[in-house]
Amino acid sequence: MATEQSQVLELFEKPFRGPSGGTISFPTGEGIGTRIGTGGRPPAELGYATTLQRGRVFSVFIRAHRRAARSLCDYFMRARNIAELTSLANACRNLVNEQLFIYSLSFVIIRKPELRRVRIPTVVETFPSKFASQEMLQQAGNEVRRNPTRTEPIVINQECSGTLIKPEHRLSYWREDYGINSHHWHWHLVFPIEMDIRRDRKGEIFYYMHQQMLARYDMERLSHSLNRVLPMTGLRDPVVDGYFSKLTVNNSGRAWGTRQDDTRLKDVRRDDFGLGFINISDLELYISRLMDAVHQGFAQDRQGNRIPLTDDPPKGGRRGIDILGDAFEADAELSVNYPFYGDLHNLAHVVIAFSHDPDFAHREEVSTIGDAATSMRDPFFYRLHKFVDEFFQEYKLQQRPYNNEELGLPGVRVVRIGVLQDGVPNNLRTGWNQREFEAGRGLDFGGSAPIRLRFTHLDHRPFDYHLQIMNTLPAEKDVTVRIFLAPTLDERGNRMSFMDQRLLWAEMDKFVTKLTPGENKLVRSSRDSSITAPPEATFRELEAGREITSGTQAGVEFGQCGCGWPRHMLLPRGMPQGMDFQLFVMLTDQALDKVDQVIRGRPCTNAVSYCGILDSKFPGARPMGFPFDRRNPAMVNGNVIQTAGELAAQFDNMVMEDIKITFVGNQLQRS
Repeated sequence: MATEQSQVLELFEKPFRGPSGGTISFPTGEGIGTRIGTGGRPPAELGYATTLQRGRVFSVFIRAHRRAARSLCDYFMRARNIAELTSLANACRNLVNEQLFIYSLSFVIIRKPELRRVRIPTVVETFPSKFASQEMLQQAGNEVRRNPTRTEPIVINQECSGTLIKPEHRLSYWREDYGINSHHWHWHLVFPIEMDIRRDRKGEIFYYMHQQMLARYDMERLSHSLNRVLPMTGLRDPVVDGYFSKLTVNNSGRAWGTRQDDTRLKDVRRDDFGLGFINISDLELYISRLMDAVHQGFAQDRQGNRIPLTDDPPKGGRRGIDILGDAFEADAELSVNYPFYGDLHNLAHVVIAFSHDPDFAHREEVSTIGDAATSMRDPFFYRLHKFVDEFFQEYKLQQRPYNNEELGLPGVRVVRIGVLQDGVPNNLRTGWNQREFEAGRGLDFGGSAPIRLRFTHLDHRPFDYHLQIMNTLPAEKDVTVRIFLAPTLDERGNRMSFMDQRLLWAEMDKFVTKLTPGENKLVRSSRDSSITAPPEATFRELEAGREITSGTQAGVEFGQCGCGWPRHMLLPRGMPQGMDFQLFVMLTDQALDKVDQVIRGRPCTNAVSYCGILDSKFPGARPMGFPFDRRNPAMVNGNVIQTAGELAAQFDNMVMEDIKITFVGNQLQRS
């Protein structure tokens, strides 16, 4: 008898295989099936799930696609066990869009308590065409057909989408990293739009996760002597960065849409995606209304009431950043006023994604920025999100600076901090590493022989944080340790002011610990970071049947749902000659940080800073990004504050340390 895990894996294999003919039985909750032929009418239980054509892109940015996803997820949620889910899935898989099918299966598996014993395989192996070019996949398939016993993998070219002639292509290895794009796909899976899922502080985490991605992207740019990313200046201006992904939408070979440099955005007039018409003037109206809300300090709900926007709300109230985030993304069920503030973020993705063929005159496919699994490959993704982030930063800079009571922690002093990697203090090394995936699971060609791909990616050796802390209180003290990293110098080689550096602080870790009276020496592994998740499991690893039991390390890793920054991308690249960074450590009072909550079902507790805890509250009461989410206090204890270092010098619970990150290329010792 097949195990539960193997039954699930069968559903994820070869998602683009065609119908096999015959008769399909649709189970119901009472065990009575509706039998129809493959060419017949789908049952009413599927709702809108069949409205999205097979073979096309499924996009969470398109409202009609979200409606189809909700119908299919509702259908799958009826399953009480793996057997019922398998029956429901097999009954409809040839009637619904392939990508929609995998998204909905994944959505249900990570949420239903009855399915907590199974895991979903890596999206890289399920949809290899989203991560490797058709040329590479075809080459791999041809090699296997010529030599079925071949064991050598096909190496994926790091310059897949372009050459280094264009400066932007220096960052291709980062934007096209399999782990980064997999994280973005999973993030939109655990923070879905219009799926009747109300995640705690969803709007705020939408702002924070994307702001942190921008900080990491800017650090990477500085490591290549490039300027920080510039925001999109407006919807009428040319899209300066073209993009040619070299990927295909599916195994049919249909290419993603491409975009020339300096393409102008236009109104979208195509009905092949269930889009209707999208007018740029409508988006500009949403921009104006959202910025008015930021500057006026209130949003207007559907009844015309003024909803204050402040990060110091009355007890039990929502922070303004959370309200603003929900209005931006936007979920019609969560937005304070969806008809008025619109759907700016999602529609901007769509308008850019169809900029090359807005009226379907050339019958071109959507571009990669229209799919959560591929959008981070496009350099304009970051200009778009920098544009969005400027709204949030405009709001944040209108909030008061934190005061001494909020920033300090009496009785606790951070004496010394540092990092240690392979016995070397405060000098971290990065370089190239490789990982292999089996693409044959997601391809229709190549037969049963494995088709192996080898991806080269940025990586680093594991390292430890070392903290020396004095607790002068007479009793134990629970504290939150907050660790941030930022580059020391700007593009011109100058040390940055607090406000210039503020948006470059990348959260590296956040954890709770207990301090005993007197001296405390803490060692924390980089592998335990609160923003990263363990590598996704491959089909082969899941087939091996690794036992998952509560309380073991495997059980801890089982508590993740794929969402989380890739562990191998925790550190920025740095430079071959070494690049200066600053490490900032701050301790805060856990009594003020903690929230009361109950962890239910599969908690998905990895990468909580980016992904929260599934079906539970976000594990922290303070604003996300604290203390760098607001402007600095102008003066502390009579001292003018102009840099982060000057702020840290005024508080015993903060310390900064200079470190270097050196890029060693292929000389990195493999973990």
